[in-house]
Amino acid sequence: MRKRRTLPLVVVQIPCLNEEATLPETLADIPRQIDGVGRVHILVIDDGSTDRTADVALASGADEVISFAANRGLGRALQAGFNAALRAGADVVVNTDGDNQYYGGDIPALLEPIIEGRADIVIGDRGTDSVADFSPTKRRLQKRGSQIISRLAGIDVPDVASGFRAYTREAILSLSLQTEFDHTAEHVIQAGHNKLAVVPVPIRTNPKTRESRLFGSADEFVARSAFISLRTWSRYRALAIFSSAAAAVFAVGVLLGLRFLYYLLIVGEGDLHIQSVVLSAVFMLAGVQLFLTGVVADLIATNRQLLEESMRRIKENQAESDSGAHDERGGIR
Repeated sequence: MRKRRTLPLVVVQIPCLNEEATLPETLADIPRQIDGVGRVHILVIDDGSTDRTADVALASGADEVISFAANRGLGRALQAGFNAALRAGADVVVNTDGDNQYYGGDIPALLEPIIEGRADIVIGDRGTDSVADFSPTKRRLQKRGSQIISRLAGIDVPDVASGFRAYTREAILSLSLQTEFDHTAEHVIQAGHNKLAVVPVPIRTNPKTRESRLFGSADEFVARSAFISLRTWSRYRALAIFSSAAAAVFAVGVLLGLRFLYYLLIVGEGDLHIQSVVLSAVFMLAGVQLFLTGVVADLIATNRQLLEESMRRIKENQAESDSGAHDERGGIR
C-alpha cells in the first residue's frame, strides 16, 4: 500500500477573460482546507480582460492576480500560471475555469490520487453522456474525440476536453505547451508518451453561464483540436508515420513493376507497357525518399526529446532558485 503524501502548497490557477460576473461564485466554491494539503493558494491569470476581472478576483478572495495588458490566448495564460506556481514552490497545480463551469468543491477529489501517490495528472471526468448542457451532437463528438486521442496517447481518458485538472510539479516540468488555443488534448498525448500516470475521476459541473470563447462553432473546435492532436502525436511517431507511407508507396511501385514483367514475359508485349516501368521507378524512389524523410524526422524528434529534457532540468533549477528568492521577498508561504 502506498504511503499518503502531504502537499504543503497547492496552487489553484484560473485563466480568465472578462469573468467579473462569474468569478465570485467560482472562488467561493474553492475549499481552503483540504485533508493532506498544507495551504491552498488561488492564482487568477487575467488574460487582457476589458472588464473588472482583476479587481473582482482580489475582492472575492484570490490571493494573487497576474494581468496581461492584452489578450494572449489560453495557452500563454496557462503557461504564465504554471511558471508562477513553480516559482512559488507549488507541489500541485489545479486548473479550473473562471466561468464556474466546474464545481470547485470537487478539488479534493482531484487531489486524492496524487496524495495517494497514484497519479502525476488527474483529469476531471464530467460524464459527458449525462451533461444536460451538451447537445446530442456535442456528446457524440466529445466521446469519439476522447476515444481517438486516448488511442493516440496510449492511455484511457474518458473526458479529454475537460480543463478541470491537477498537475504535480514533476508533470508540469515534463510537459510543454505549443499552442495558444487549447492544452487539453496536447497534454494528454504528451503525458501518455512521457509515461506519466494519468487518472480520471468523476466530477460535478455547474449550469452553463455562457458560450465558449475558445471557438465559434463545434466544427472549428474539432478541426483545431484534431490538428493539434496530430501534430503532437507525430512528434513521437514520426518514423512510424513516414515508414507506413513509404511502404504503401513502394508497394505500388513493386506492383507496377510486376505488371510490366507480366506483359514482358507472359504476354510478350513489354514494349507497349514501358510506362509501367517509369511509374514503378517513380513510386519506388518516392517510397525510399519517404522512408529517409522519416529517418530524418525521427532524428529531429530524438534531438527534441533531448532538448526537452535539458529544458526540464533548466526549468527545475530556475524554479528552485526563484522559489528561494520568492520566499525571501515574502511571497507565497
